[in-house]
Amino acid sequence: MQNLHVTEIKAFVPARDYALSKSFYTDLGFTMASDGGGVAYFHFGEASFLLQDFCAESLAENFMMHLLVADVDAWWAHVQASGVVSRYGVRLTDIETQPWRMRDFCISDPSGVLWRIGQNIP
Repeated sequence: MQNLHVTEIKAFVPARDYALSKSFYTDLGFTMASDGGGVAYFHFGEASFLLQDFCAESLAENFMMHLLVADVDAWWAHVQASGVVSRYGVRLTDIETQPWRMRDFCISDPSGVLWRIGQNIP
């Protein structure tokens, strides 16, 4: 029998300004576990992604990440308290209830990558 167990999946997130994006994600509370060869490995608990020192404009403007969290209100407050919105001039939406049974909000990173952060609701 084959062992097809998957241990992890990570997206390569584009960065227009690699140094600026690394600072943004660090200020947002992610841990940069490694950085080399134009790829930085970030994680927050068990959630992780790879930031790449590469950016095609059409890719960054259409790239979206989804972070499923236990408490969307706590995350929204965390983003507000981090100061990234004013420091990096990024967009942050209010929390909304979606028809797909999720409460979420969106924040863009300095390259225009959209992060949708939300929690499931019953």
